[in-house]
Amino acid sequence: MAAGKLYIVPTPVGNLDDMTPRAVKVLMESHLILAEDTRTSAVIMKHFGIETPMRSHHKFNEHETLPGIIGMLEGGSVIALVSDAGTPAISDPGFLLSRECRRKGIEVETLPGATAFVPALVNSGLPCERFIFEGFLPPKKGRATRLDELKDQPLTMIFYESPMRLVKTLKQLAEVMGADREASVVREISKLHNTTHNGTLAQLVEHFENNAPRGEIVIVVAGREPKATVKIDKYAHFKNKNKTNNENNYNNEED
Repeated sequence: MAAGKLYIVPTPVGNLDDMTPRAVKVLMESHLILAEDTRTSAVIMKHFGIETPMRSHHKFNEHETLPGIIGMLEGGSVIALVSDAGTPAISDPGFLLSRECRRKGIEVETLPGATAFVPALVNSGLPCERFIFEGFLPPKKGRATRLDELKDQPLTMIFYESPMRLVKTLKQLAEVMGADREASVVREISKLHNTTHNGTLAQLVEHFENNAPRGEIVIVVAGREPKATVKIDKYAHFKNKNKTNNENNYNNEED
């Protein structure tokens, strides 16, 4: 029997109109849908009339469920993986399954679709040709170390954060990277109350201390400005020497 196939299917981060027709088709035609939270995914499935069976697959059970899923794929099943929102494996479950499929020679196809950090980055107005996606910072252990490693990074940096920790994280970023570092906070992407706030880290701290944030949040922080450098002309000594000789020759001619 031919091996099955794993589809990794992005789902909307807010607006259900962002669901692609191809994603709906793949979910309808799969034998099984693995969902981070079946209750959350049930809303999408009902909206699009998708009746494919679902099973939970999340960070707390993915190690235990992995062998059984691989067995189904090796037996010829077509399985789709979705997360609560956005593209699976981007700060969501999915990497372990994708890696194991690669090791076993099982075909994996990831559909293009919604990912929160891309519109947040472009919307920020900060340089986006090169960037670092950090996702969620370590909650405690390793957090200070990671921020210290990033403070001199010249590329734009992207973080995910919860509304409860936003102000604390902005203050930590300001302390480590400088209060005048340019940044952007984008929340509720593609939803009714989608907002983008741009400014320095200090300005953003002040704003969100006075305006409690809600919803899903992406922080975009500018990279460190390059330090001013003094160009050294390695031929300066010879130029000055020639200039002096020319001046001496000119003075001799006048004499």
